Amino acid sequence: MDANMLGTVGMLVVMLAIFYFMLIRPENKKKKELAKMRSELAVGDEITTIGGIIGTICAVKEESIVIETSADRVRIEFAKWAISTKGAQTTETTK
Repeated sequence: MDANMLGTVGMLVVMLAIFYFMLIRPENKKKKELAKMRSELAVGDEITTIGGIIGTICAVKEESIVIETSADRVRIEFAKWAISTKGAQTTETTK
C-alpha cells in the first residue's frame, strides 16, 4: 500500500470513530435511560406522554399504564413506549 491509500483509510477510520462517539453512542445511552425510566414507573407518579398529555399513574400493567388526567378523574390507558418524561414537562424541548 502506498502512503496515499494509507492516509485515505486512516481518515475513514477517524470519521467512523467520530460518527460513533458523536451520534450512535449518545443515542443508545438515551434509549437505555428512557427504558429504565419507563420500567420504574409506579402508581402515583406524574408523567407526560409524547402527545403532551399530563396525568398521574393509577395503574401499571406489563405493557401499558392507566393515568388520570384531571380533577374529574378521566382515566386513559397508554402504551409504556408513549411516556415521554416522568413529572410534568413545562417547557418545550427542541432537537
